[in-house]
Amino acid sequence: MQGQGKTVIKVGLSTCGIAAGGYKTYEAITTAIKDNNIDLILKKTGCIGMCYLEPIVDVIAPDGTLFSYGAVDEDKGRRIVSEHIRGGRPLQDSLINNERESVVGGQVRIALRNCGIINPESLDEYRAAGGYDAVEKALRVMTPEQVIEEVLRSGLRGRGGAGFPTGLKWRFTRLNKGEQKYIVCNADEGDPGAFMDRSIIEGDPHAVIEGMLLAGYAVGASQGYIYARAEYPLAIVRLERAIKDAHAAGLLGENILGSAFNFNLKIKKGAGAFVCGEETALIASLEGERGMPRLKPPFPAEQGLWRKPTSINNVETFANVPWIILHGADKYAAYGTEKSKGTKVFALAGKMNRGGLIEVPMGITLREVIFGVGGGVRNQKKFKGVQLGGPSGGCIPESLLDTPVDYDSLTRTGAIMGSGGMIVMDETTCMVDMARYFLDFVQKESCGKCIHCRLGTKRMLEILTRMTEGKSAPEELELLEEIAYNVKEGALCGLGQTAPNPVLTTIQYFRDEYEAHIYDHRCPAKSCTELLTYTIDAELCNGCRRCVKRCPTEAIAGEKKKTHLIDQEKCIKCGNCADACKFEAVKVN
Repeated sequence: MQGQGKTVIKVGLSTCGIAAGGYKTYEAITTAIKDNNIDLILKKTGCIGMCYLEPIVDVIAPDGTLFSYGAVDEDKGRRIVSEHIRGGRPLQDSLINNERESVVGGQVRIALRNCGIINPESLDEYRAAGGYDAVEKALRVMTPEQVIEEVLRSGLRGRGGAGFPTGLKWRFTRLNKGEQKYIVCNADEGDPGAFMDRSIIEGDPHAVIEGMLLAGYAVGASQGYIYARAEYPLAIVRLERAIKDAHAAGLLGENILGSAFNFNLKIKKGAGAFVCGEETALIASLEGERGMPRLKPPFPAEQGLWRKPTSINNVETFANVPWIILHGADKYAAYGTEKSKGTKVFALAGKMNRGGLIEVPMGITLREVIFGVGGGVRNQKKFKGVQLGGPSGGCIPESLLDTPVDYDSLTRTGAIMGSGGMIVMDETTCMVDMARYFLDFVQKESCGKCIHCRLGTKRMLEILTRMTEGKSAPEELELLEEIAYNVKEGALCGLGQTAPNPVLTTIQYFRDEYEAHIYDHRCPAKSCTELLTYTIDAELCNGCRRCVKRCPTEAIAGEKKKTHLIDQEKCIKCGNCADACKFEAVKVN
């Protein structure tokens, strides 16, 4: 359903598009349409995944021809209306059709099938795209056991990090006796650089609701909860609207689609605690308690929310389920590898040319993702490593770029699939400081329940901090590894057990950088401020005084057209002088 013979304009208005000025672009296009008295359809849509080119505006001609524009500001939005729509002259210098085909066309989009395509605030558009057909199919011709079997045969594993078979989790929940059972959607995405779940909810909230409906039918649950972090206001607004519209259409509530199946949904806003991504901590928070993990067993499938059988999956997992039920397990299992079926959504971030959201078949290599879909490293810098799995993941070096993206292969490297965050680092990234950054995050987010995580992460962070400041002792590298393994083995929950991964993988693959910090008091990446010294090369300096004007502490002295000097006691190592110098006279050592 496009526009019944009318031209359609779509503006990307997920968080990435809005942050880039999408609302102003939308308003400018709205005003231009009125001023030019043009009869067309203007729509909002979600993120197509090319976040680096937002705001993205699509013009779809009555014959279906797509004209896609990137980085559309207010002026360009007005020009699209006046020159393209009214004048029939597309803005050739702003079209991104070829790049869009290269990036989006090279993906396999199942969880993201509607993102950037439909209006996420329109139930009609979701249904026109096949939405809720899977629920109707399940309620009319499938038993709950058949739904579970189909999901099990598809090979779908939980996309939240652990990778447990989804169908198996549902089967365990169904087999446990209880008049009341629950379905919980974990939308508490907390990894730095991760935005997969947010983008799916903002771009296709009904897909998540439909997936939860199918899960509820399969396990015998009549109540569902979506645990979404409060920092996702747009996602929550669109979820609230989707739930309201689904209720009004008889797709939630009592006797859904004329059947005996009842299912209701509520949203719980989380306060942003990273530990609440762990399922038992999430359950505690849902119950009104402090978000802290519980010992397992019993597992949630047996005693979960309010000690009732509960099945918990994340946003991406639920978004896959309607497609599987509608198209069949075999079609889904045709993608991926033997033990990692289907596709995976990744958030590409860091020193990458094409940052954004992608969905690719399992089994694709890291090299294909980073240098193919992701467009390689920015500013022609040398690739150094990629952090997978967020604070719980690990850093993979260039030598392992041909590693397939599947659960088992990534685990063998010391990293994990995680929820899908992928942060690319170049030669200017210090791996010791990268490990310190993630340890700092995990240490602050630790709930403090077990001593291994509470104190172990603190001691590791202290050692890493001393290393980045050039103050560590040689024996501390061995001590750092020892503490890391103790935390890994002794922590209560997944957060603590995986917290040492960034440390252990950077030591494993970038040990020379650690040794340079410890023994030479030198940062090879020239990133750790405390270990840097800024000087001016007398032969290259012509006394232009650009550096003097940029120095915030007046640390640079010298007469015009004569060699300048940097007072090391005043220098705060901000790097402004090096950025300002056009003659490469400022040296960083």
